[in-house]
Amino acid sequence: MLIDYAPILVLLVVVALFALGNVVLSELLGSRSRAIGKADAYECGMGAVGSARIRLSIHFYLVAVLFILFDVESLLLIPWAVAARGLSAAGHGPTVFVEVLAFVLVLAVGLAFVWRKGGLEWER
Repeated sequence: MLIDYAPILVLLVVVALFALGNVVLSELLGSRSRAIGKADAYECGMGAVGSARIRLSIHFYLVAVLFILFDVESLLLIPWAVAARGLSAAGHGPTVFVEVLAFVLVLAVGLAFVWRKGGLEWER
């Protein structure tokens, strides 16, 4: 029974030797360029300006949470919409429809709350 796992063990050894060989070869054959700006932080093609410890408005976080909220909503509603015909043919249509309606209603109440509080206004 243990002999059945021999090909997997051989594959793991080959993969480990290949990975180790690549690391060793890159250390031996790779260039040793140590430029002045090589260790600097790099993002979006612009150099770092100012401190990373700046205070951001809570509005940025609210927008992120709203994006996640409606992203999850669409991820759950699309499969339901695809399966709706099969669910109604199986006799589960009204039950599933009421459940999805409750789900959308909770999200609509959340959207109305955020809208009323001004969470959707970019400029304040």
